[in-house]
Amino acid sequence: MSGGLLVAGTTSDAGKSVVTAGICRWLHRRGVKVAPFKAQNMSNNSVVVVGADGRGGEIGRAQAMQAAACGIAPDIRFNPVLLKPGSDLSSQVVLLGEAVDTVTAGNYRTMRPRLAEVAHATLAELRAEYDAVICEGAGSPTEINLRDGDFVNMGLARRAGLPAVVVGDIDRGGVFAALFGTVALLSPEDQALVSGFVINKFRGDPGLLRPGLDMITAATGRPVHGVLPFDLDVWLDAEDSLAYGRVLGRPGPPRGTQWLRVAVIRLPRISNATDAEALATEPGVQVRLTIEPAEIADADLVVLPGSKATVSDLAWLRETGLADAVRAHAAAGKPLVGICGGFQMLSETIHDEVESRRGTVAGLGLLPVEITFGARKTLARSRGAAWAQVPVSGYEIHHGYVSSGDPEPLLRYADGTPEGAVVGSVCGTHWHGAFESDEFRRRFLTEAARQAGRHGFVVAPDTRFADVRERALDALGDLVEEHLDTDALWRLIEQGPPAGLPFVPPGAPAAPPVIRPGEHGG
Repeated sequence: MSGGLLVAGTTSDAGKSVVTAGICRWLHRRGVKVAPFKAQNMSNNSVVVVGADGRGGEIGRAQAMQAAACGIAPDIRFNPVLLKPGSDLSSQVVLLGEAVDTVTAGNYRTMRPRLAEVAHATLAELRAEYDAVICEGAGSPTEINLRDGDFVNMGLARRAGLPAVVVGDIDRGGVFAALFGTVALLSPEDQALVSGFVINKFRGDPGLLRPGLDMITAATGRPVHGVLPFDLDVWLDAEDSLAYGRVLGRPGPPRGTQWLRVAVIRLPRISNATDAEALATEPGVQVRLTIEPAEIADADLVVLPGSKATVSDLAWLRETGLADAVRAHAAAGKPLVGICGGFQMLSETIHDEVESRRGTVAGLGLLPVEITFGARKTLARSRGAAWAQVPVSGYEIHHGYVSSGDPEPLLRYADGTPEGAVVGSVCGTHWHGAFESDEFRRRFLTEAARQAGRHGFVVAPDTRFADVRERALDALGDLVEEHLDTDALWRLIEQGPPAGLPFVPPGAPAAPPVIRPGEHGG
């Protein structure tokens, strides 16, 4: 096999990331050397990847998950362009793992040609190394106002000659209109690459859906390659922050007599919300994302997660009354943990001339440290210990650092350097992913239950986060094998888009010509 595929979607959150991961796991099981790719991702959920030169770089967390589905280590090339929104108007640009600029929608246009060439060159490099590269699109391929200059959807497919399958989320309703409209608003050149559909999150009797599948095929001349059922076990490693008010995962019954209730504050610019997912894998631990002060009051453990806009999100906490709820929770002696930006919010003072440029602002005053933002971002994979010999590992992505204060540390690096802070039931750390360390997570939850007065809560001794993730990836592979036409997918990946796909009117104006390296556009 030698080829590739673009997994596009009718909308954001249609299921592109999980379908891509499922296809990757299916191919990996068949012995195919496969890699994932997303030319440009817009997400504040990222992970640090360490390259061969020892330097750390950022990619979207979904691409790291897809790499795991392929059975390979994550690589900065799997997501060459990452946009991390810091506000409604600006995003930090991460190019091949390194933050290079902050752009608005206006000046992004001037930077886009450079980003596009890096993305195209990176995909070509990966295709020379792997038997197959499964590419994930972004949003919808039919953003007709953005088609000129696109290099993540049909622009990428045209440049690389990739067939595309379009994923539609039937759980939202209107899936057939969305699938038809996605094709019908593309130019003839782009339509020639759209080779079929996948319907995602179906509930009910597949027989009732069959007439619709036949009709969309007749209307577009393109087959439906399968219907994936709604699966509650597919929830780890979300591309973006999960909807607040939702319980994460499917928590098993408690091992003891009581549940432990965890409230994760859904900040407007929440970053790496996936930190809470490891907690949600534990039996008897209910994890909910929330913006409601009442749910903070009712929680046993409160988590202040990371943020791409620490000072702005801290102001939002105060405006919404959540800051008062957090302080009241801590004053009651119940456990509170801040992670990265959340840790910084718990400080006495924040000095920020880098991210928000608001100078010195007061923190929540719950930990005796001062935070200063530096121009250089810390990107690292970290290892150490907590509670003397409990091993813990994680990764760091932050501009802020502790510039003053000498509290009891929550963690220590392998060389003994202190990290984070603990005062009574309040603690914080800059490390993301620490809760994925099984022994550390168990010890932390046991202590949190004690502080919250949940003496009937008993932590499970046998939960292994790595096994939970592997089972989730295997479940995705199973869904692909059982519910998609894998023979058809194999042909597309190996042979490219079939010839003679019909044009669906009205279509869009002709797509921009493909300019290949060494050529010049008029």
